[in-house]
Amino acid sequence: MIGKMEGRKALLEHEVKGLLREADLPVPRGTFISKDALLLPEIALTYPLIAKVSSTEIVSKSDVRGIRPGLNNVDELKGAVAELMRIEKAAGVLVEEMAPPGIEVIIGGIRDNQFGPVVMFGLGGVFVEIFKDVAFALAPMQKHDALWLIGQVKGARLLEGYRGNPPVDTDALVGIIVAVSELMAAHSVEEIDLNPVALYPHGAMILDAKMLLAEKSTKL
Repeated sequence: MIGKMEGRKALLEHEVKGLLREADLPVPRGTFISKDALLLPEIALTYPLIAKVSSTEIVSKSDVRGIRPGLNNVDELKGAVAELMRIEKAAGVLVEEMAPPGIEVIIGGIRDNQFGPVVMFGLGGVFVEIFKDVAFALAPMQKHDALWLIGQVKGARLLEGYRGNPPVDTDALVGIIVAVSELMAAHSVEEIDLNPVALYPHGAMILDAKMLLAEKSTKL
């Protein structure tokens, strides 16, 4: 699928999630509505829904008030889509089924000039924003490498169950980390940012995703 995106570098969120879905990674069911759409298409999704502005030029959806969660019916959805379409530089709106809350982590990858493809892992929220509690490892990775990476963050204890909360599905988390490392090692991706990824006692869900293709890939 990457090869079909000729001449592209930055991808829209639904395109990134399409790639992740092809790699058997968990992403919400969703529908992309282009800004060129004349009418709201029939949405074959289960409420409640979340609508998000989609653009390769908007760095933070929150900064432009580009997220509308908790939409419970078609009227609320229509209003949210109309508002989001009016945001400057919007290419469209991504509508998805809302995922249940879970423990949020960040999984990313970048191509470092010195070390080559590198994978990053950290807990979300204040752990990354304030404490900068993240760890890095070279790609590609195997399961034992991913487990080592997870253990490097100070907040890893939260993933094992804390104050009555059950432990998260480590196998699901490891699977995502290894898959990201393989994407980075394939030299087709320059940067990937999965933030947040919600972890559950059974399974996980990639809630937001960004990706930049490597120069070589944009010429395929």
